[in-house]
Amino acid sequence: MAVEHPVAAPSGDQTRIHNIGYRSYDGPRLGRSYATRSLYSQSLRGAYGLGRSVKSKVLPMLLFVVMCVPAAIMVAVAVATKAKDLPVDYTRYAIIMQAVISLYVASQAPQSVSRDLRFKTVPLYFSRPIETADYVRAKYAALASAMFILTAAPLIVLYVGALLAKLDFADQTKGFGQGLVSVALLSLLFAGIGLVIASVTPRRGFGIAAVIAVMTISYGAVSTLQAIADAQGSTSAIPWIGLFSPVTLIDGLQSAFLGASSAFPGAVGPGNGEGVVYVLAVLGLIAACYGLLLRRYKKVGL
Repeated sequence: MAVEHPVAAPSGDQTRIHNIGYRSYDGPRLGRSYATRSLYSQSLRGAYGLGRSVKSKVLPMLLFVVMCVPAAIMVAVAVATKAKDLPVDYTRYAIIMQAVISLYVASQAPQSVSRDLRFKTVPLYFSRPIETADYVRAKYAALASAMFILTAAPLIVLYVGALLAKLDFADQTKGFGQGLVSVALLSLLFAGIGLVIASVTPRRGFGIAAVIAVMTISYGAVSTLQAIADAQGSTSAIPWIGLFSPVTLIDGLQSAFLGASSAFPGAVGPGNGEGVVYVLAVLGLIAACYGLLLRRYKKVGL
């Protein structure tokens, strides 16, 4: 007959009683809007390397300085020479510096979304109250805001310098306002294109190369075709060719409606009728980029 021996209970320091009972959370529930705002602010900070390593701050801060230094030099020249006007129009500055802007969006669009895809953290966002549309809006708004800061800062330098040089206040204020409208549209368009391209691949390097290729190849091809059309006397085709590059789209739109001089060959910018097509193309591309991002992240979040 088997005899059961009682197990002695641990004594002294061997006895531990842990009360790990759960309590319900009774604090404030901030919901989707707070989560979306937090994602926006963190993404915007990340676009300039804030809250990240020193290495992450180098490129965006360097590009920001490169954008502003020429404007400061122009202001210094205008003040020293007592010029009657600035060396460059507010609406022309971003077009002149488009290579720097393209490099910025190429470096920061993949940083904004490719890392989430690579480390598969997107489903974690959607496990919270945040939804697909909230994620897309926050990322899109953050990169567009970062690009607006990048492109508007030198315009502010030019405007303040123009006032210090005692140039005509009304003319400078009008030009400054037109420049802000131009760079706002440019920021929305470039941010959308950059995010759509970057969201396709989880590899940041591939995303950077793809964004640079789209921006530079499209601009180079359009500029070449416009030059050929100008050389052959087909000037009427020049504005229509400009519809196929993000840079020339903004250039044509502002030359049609914002009083900017056209950088197209022969200074042949779009007229009012063609300008309407440019406006529709820019707004359509922005809406299309947003729609493509929504579609992409609905699949990722499954």
